[in-house]
Parts: sequence; C-alpha cells; structure tokens
Amino acid sequence: MRQFVTRFRPFFLYAGLFSFFINLLLLVPSLYMLQVFDRVIPSRSDETLVVLTIGSLVCLLIMMVLDLLRARLLTSAGVALDRKLGPQVLSGLLSNARRPGASDYSLGLRDVNTLRTFLTGTGIFSLFDAPWLPVYLVVIALFHPVLGIVALIGALLLLSLGYLNEKLTRKSLEGLQSEGRKAGRFIDQTVRNAEVVNALGMVGNVTRKWEGLNRSVLGLQISTSQLAGMVSGITKFMRQFVQVAMLGTGAYLVIDLHVTAGVMMASTILLGRALAPVETAIAGWKSLVDARSAYNRLDRLLAENPNESPATELPTPAGDLVVDKVVFAIRGQERPILRGVSFQIKAGESLGIIGPSASGKSTLARLMVGIWKPASGVVRLDGADVATWPREHLGPHMGYLPQDVELFSGTVSDNIARMGAVDSDAVIAAAHRANAHEMILRLAKGYDTDVGDAGNTLSGGQRQRLALARALYGNPRLLVLDEPNANLDGEGEEALMRTIRDIRVDGVTVIVITHRPSLLANIDKVLVMREGQVEMFGPRAEVIAKVTRGATPANTPTLVGGQTAPRAEG
Repeated sequence: MRQFVTRFRPFFLYAGLFSFFINLLLLVPSLYMLQVFDRVIPSRSDETLVVLTIGSLVCLLIMMVLDLLRARLLTSAGVALDRKLGPQVLSGLLSNARRPGASDYSLGLRDVNTLRTFLTGTGIFSLFDAPWLPVYLVVIALFHPVLGIVALIGALLLLSLGYLNEKLTRKSLEGLQSEGRKAGRFIDQTVRNAEVVNALGMVGNVTRKWEGLNRSVLGLQISTSQLAGMVSGITKFMRQFVQVAMLGTGAYLVIDLHVTAGVMMASTILLGRALAPVETAIAGWKSLVDARSAYNRLDRLLAENPNESPATELPTPAGDLVVDKVVFAIRGQERPILRGVSFQIKAGESLGIIGPSASGKSTLARLMVGIWKPASGVVRLDGADVATWPREHLGPHMGYLPQDVELFSGTVSDNIARMGAVDSDAVIAAAHRANAHEMILRLAKGYDTDVGDAGNTLSGGQRQRLALARALYGNPRLLVLDEPNANLDGEGEEALMRTIRDIRVDGVTVIVITHRPSLLANIDKVLVMREGQVEMFGPRAEVIAKVTRGATPANTPTLVGGQTAPRAEG
C-alpha cells in the first residue's frame, strides 16, 4: 500500500498546497470584521467599506475555486487509486482464496471502496485543515496574549476529546466491522446454498443463526453509537463553550481598553474556524477508522500476495510431470494431508488416481496444477516448479476440471473461452474435443446461451461437460480431471471416455481421479492413494491385478463408492 500511496503523492502534495492558500484566505472574514469595527465604523467611510468588501469578496471567490479544485483533485485521486488498486486486490483475493487456511480478505474490494469513499468525501478535508490550528492560535495570540492562552486551552481540551474518542471507540468500531463482515459472509453463503436451505427446511435454523450474528452486530452498534454520540455531544458543547469564553474574555479586555471590539470579534471567529476541522474529524471519526482499518487489511493482503515480477516466459511444456516427496498440510492442523508423495509420468502418458475418500486425491490434483503450494517437496512440469510458474504463462498450457464445477455468468462461449476474448474456432474446437458440441447446439441459443448465475440454468451434467470443454480450450499439454464423471449420465460418460482416448492420441498428459473403474480402461498407469501416501503405483494392469487380488478383510480398502477391493500385501 505504501507504494500506491507514493505513486499518488503528487495528488496529496497539490491538495496540501491548495489547503495552504485556502486557510490563508480563511483569515479574510476575521480581518474584514477587524477593519470594519476598528476603522470603517469610527471613520464612517463608505469608500473604505466598499473597497474592503470587494477585496474580501474576491479573496473568498478565489478560496471557493481552490476548494473546488482540491475536492476535484482528491476525488480524482480516489478514482485513480481504485482503478490501480482494484485489479491487484482482486488478483490478491484470488491468490489468497486458493490457499487453504489463509487469512480471510474476501471483502477486499469493499475495502478499496471504503478508501475511495474516504478520499472523495469531506472527512479527508479535516486532515488537511487541522494542521493549521497552531497558525490560527499564533494569530490570535498576536491580537492579545490572554486571548491566545484562552484559545490554546480550548484547543487542548478539544484535542483531548479527540484522543479520548480514539481510545474509547477504536476497539468497538473494529469489532463492529469484524462482526458485520462475519454476518455478511454468512448471508452470502446462505444465498449460495439457497436450494439446500429450502429443500431441507433450514430457513428457520439459518434465520436464527443469522439473528445471533446480527444481534452481536447490533449490540456493538448500540454501544459504539452511544460512545460516539456522547463524545460528539461533549465536543459540540466544548466548542461552543470555548467560543463563549473567548467572546467573554475579549469583552473583558475591551471594557478595560486592552483591545478593540474588532479584535474581540475577529479572534472569536478565528478560533471557531481553527477548531472546526477538529470537531469535523471527531464527528466523522467512524469513517476515519474505517479507512484506516481498510488500509491495514489491504496492506496485509498485498504484502502476502505481491505482484509477480515479469519472468522469462518458458516454452510450451511437453507434459513431463514429476511429483517429488510432496508434503502438504492445512494451517492449524497437526496431521498433513499428503505425506511424501512421489511419482513420475512422461509426456503423453495417462494416470488414474484411485483410493478411498479423504486419502488426499483432490489435494494432490490442486498441487499438480499449481493452485496450492506444498509445504515441502516440489511438483515439476518439464522441470519447472508449477507453484512458481506465472499463472498467466502456465494457464494456457493447463487443463483442469475440479470436483466442484463452477461456471461464470455469461454465455457458453464465454465460459469455454475462459472469460477471455471469444475465438469462435477455438471454442468450437474445444467443444468438439470434449464431445460436447451436439449437446451445446441443443441449448436454446447454442453457444450464445446464457448459463445464468454460476450456471444455474444448466443441469449438473451439462455444467460438467462445459467445464471439460473449458479445460480443453487452447490445446493444453497437461489435463487434470477430478471426478469428471460425477454428474454424467450414460451418454455423457461415454463422451468423456472418447475424449480421454482422443487426447491421449494427441500426446496430452492426462491425469484422472475417479472412483469408477470404467474410466481406467484407456489409462496407462494407476496410482493408489491411502491416508495421504502412495500405496501402489505402476502400469494399470499390474496395479489393478494387485488391488483385486484376494487379501485379508482387515486390509481391504474402499476404492469406489459402495465397492471394496482387497488390499495387496506389501
């Protein structure tokens, strides 16, 4: 974040320069009143009054223009910051979300909006104007030392209230933000799972859960508002009291002929102007705390996900895959999910990964495509570490079909083209390779059919077949399929098997994770996973023979849903 702030430093420097002249020109009303009371009224000079009035009007017009320019400059800074920061924050959010157990910054773009709102609002003006308080105090002291002392005491009291406001409300405001974000995430999750919530009669339970979360938000809201209201009320009282004290002190000095009436009025107005930014800052303290918290969260997010420096673009991989002693664990869990997994397949070979649930198959798939990074060990594609290979370079050479299929709002073509510019020939070629072309043509508008929010207008099988076409878009050299037939009917599974057979002929390295032995018919090698370790690895016929060979019941692993196969000794 410091780099972004440095980049926009000219905006703030010019805003500070404008603030310098604005605050100088704000002295004009006080000086005007001083001259009117001390010179114009005693001399009864109309000409002097006209000249002073015109001069003051010109100065105030200049101040208005500078104030408008400052506001426009800070608004431009906020918009420019949003445009520069937003894409990197979104990239950081996506990178952070792919790491299990990582800190939650799911509302990072809202934090960008908070910063932009603060920069384009009126709260930031008080930060530019408040440093002028000492200057105003010095000017008042030049009128008379006693007036300067009264003004200094009033300013110290108001600043003390600002400090007290920070101490009293900071934790409450940060807690309110945290609880509000937690309640918001729960609502987002509930809406995404609305189908299950309604089908299983969970509406009441979900509502009560949200009410519990919202109750804590409301409690913090009440306590925070009460504290802020109390401090704000005291601040308003204190400011008015200080002005009354200043006016009373000035009147006393006028009675004793120490100062003129013009000095009394000018110093009172000047003190009110000096204290106004402090009062504004206290009144808008919540926006300041929100902006500061947003800044800190974004700073941590960007520090955890720095921009990848331009790297030498490696050639198109052939597909040689090496998994070397890979260990992976989720933060906060003692037992690793994967423990020393090692194997190797050559370019153009195919591998089937089987094993019981929770044996680490899907985790291994994420490591092979570089979504997650192992705690130790390495996954190499053509000798390069896939976890450090820049995603924009590796992505076009990689095909991945996750177990939980998600589509994006848009057309069928948009999704197959990976939400990039649609190359119609490449989209149709990918659909043909996935044997999904005819299925797509049967949709209402073919390739131009809108799939709806997350593909909700399509069936599970249709989504899975479109996701397979997306994985095959752009001629990838490594294809990882995690349970690719989980939602397919007979026609879809037959199309999937043809696809696997055809892309093997094209020399693509194929890895299939499955519970169904039928998908292993055209596979070269099989790897059996159990409890995060490789139990067996080798040619398909050899491994299948071992897992189907008779063994003791205690050593019988579950390989497919509802089926068991005896575990080979050794």
